[in-house]
Amino acid sequence: MLLWERKAKAGGFKCIAGFDEAGRGPLAGPVVAACVVLNSFDFTVRVDDSKKLTAASRERAYRQILEKAHIGVGIVFEDTIEQVNIHQATILAMEHAYFNLPVLPDLLLIDGIIKLRLPAQQISIIKGDQKSLSIASASIVAKVIRDRLMLFYDKVFPEYCFRRHKGYGTKMHFDAIKKYGISELHRRSFLS
Repeated sequence: MLLWERKAKAGGFKCIAGFDEAGRGPLAGPVVAACVVLNSFDFTVRVDDSKKLTAASRERAYRQILEKAHIGVGIVFEDTIEQVNIHQATILAMEHAYFNLPVLPDLLLIDGIIKLRLPAQQISIIKGDQKSLSIASASIVAKVIRDRLMLFYDKVFPEYCFRRHKGYGTKMHFDAIKKYGISELHRRSFLS
């Protein structure tokens, strides 16, 4: 998981940031991106692609990442997703995360094939959350923050059971939409 970070350090880069997002596919809720600059690679918990971890494991990893990293977070909500499309919304969220970072990275490791409009060298890595500790850390931060937002939204819109499916297109979610209609959290273009 440190191959990309070691290559970057050997290439003279000093401040390496990993980028990932959570929430590209759901029918409801925001897309959340995180940018993580690790100050230490020494973890006592598993740090991996957030999709490979349980919710409890993600929470434990999240707490350690907060202690060992500089973090920026970007959130783009449903109205903007509808205006610009999910790909552009993901780029916006990542760019917001970069500008919310308290340090200036000189290399950006980005999960997937994404080009950001930022003043730093970038490397796009397919399945980067499985190949880079920095990107895996960003995937955990983004997922934990988005899940917490969806738990909050569950209290506001309990009829949709967001705590159970986090806005993804499960049978339970489609049944709730059929019964209660579309809420302001829903991405209408994802439902047409």
